[in-house]
Amino acid sequence: MALMPVDDALARILEGAGPEGDIEMVALADGFGRVLGRDLEALRTHPPFAASAMDGYAVRANDADTGAILKLQGESAAGHGFDGALEPGSAIRIFTGAPVPEGTDTIVIQENTERPDAATVQIVKAAEPGRHIRAAGVDFTEGKVGLEAGRLLDAGAITFAAAMNHAALPVHRRPRIAVLATGDELRLPGQTLGPGQIIASNTFGVAALVRGAGGEVIDLGIAEDRMEALDEALDSAEAQSADVLVTIGGASVGDHDLVQKALSARGMALDFWKIAMRPGKPLMSGRIERMRVLGLPGNPASSLVCAHLFLEPLVTRLGGFPDPVRIRKAILTKDLPENDLRQDYLRGSLETDAAGGLHATPLPRQDSSLMKVFADARCLIIRPPFAPLAKPGDETDVLVLRP
Repeated sequence: MALMPVDDALARILEGAGPEGDIEMVALADGFGRVLGRDLEALRTHPPFAASAMDGYAVRANDADTGAILKLQGESAAGHGFDGALEPGSAIRIFTGAPVPEGTDTIVIQENTERPDAATVQIVKAAEPGRHIRAAGVDFTEGKVGLEAGRLLDAGAITFAAAMNHAALPVHRRPRIAVLATGDELRLPGQTLGPGQIIASNTFGVAALVRGAGGEVIDLGIAEDRMEALDEALDSAEAQSADVLVTIGGASVGDHDLVQKALSARGMALDFWKIAMRPGKPLMSGRIERMRVLGLPGNPASSLVCAHLFLEPLVTRLGGFPDPVRIRKAILTKDLPENDLRQDYLRGSLETDAAGGLHATPLPRQDSSLMKVFADARCLIIRPPFAPLAKPGDETDVLVLRP
């Protein structure tokens, strides 16, 4: 099977991906970071009354020429409006957010007044009619759509939803991503290792990436290299209605690599296997009915690179989240040799200069089994197939892993 270009592989994986249409209601306080599943209409008008935008005095503009002395008739505060109508030649003390009393048509701000005594106010600088008054409904009105479906609920959207009087929000459910590590050699962190055994670390990094992309993780644990163990894990993924099954390792063609065999026995339609990239060549993609399958390589760097490139955008799409801007331009600081037919993703450091420009430096060791190198990396330096020799100062694309 020919090696598939990275861009083609990503397009195939994302084909038809989007929210499944399942909407769930969550409490307003739990809505942050979720995606609105349908339009949200205002349940009230805001402000519900004409309100003062400043501290000062509510008056009739005709009564409040510069130098005029007006009798204080009362007070209007937020939550405690003035009960009655303004009398001619009078003023009402008013505070920000308070209802504008009947009969007044402007607010003279406090700085433009003086108080000759406790019973009167003198106008130092008159206000024009309508000044510093927020009209009823100037923000939003009942029955009108305030937030549209597909909106990522950030702090501003949550505040707006609360102001519209919504205590619960309709959101897309999180995509369910089942994660399965495979291999007799794997043990969980904290367990005692026997001869030839290693820690199953990839699972935790992949799960963290899924959660960061807005997905819900179904941890299927570790399956031994036995068909029975794999069948049991696949039963669990299907029983829990996983949208995506992610397998880690065991997808090659060796005698002990049984993942493809187990998936094929379940009726998986294999889309492709093997990509023209480094690290991460043995990536598998397919489907078992509605459940998507993504088989990641077993080497840690390979697994994480593929997860960033293919799994993260898939989870984002399935959850209805906006596609993140991940690729940036940077300046190389070291020579890079010409490339072959596989697209390279070099772990690198990333620095920002005084003008905000990015400078990328490949880390000295790029072996796909090295986890500390990946943890130290701030970016993946992207080298397209057959890229020519690159020199310091040349521009390159980088996938930013962390700021």
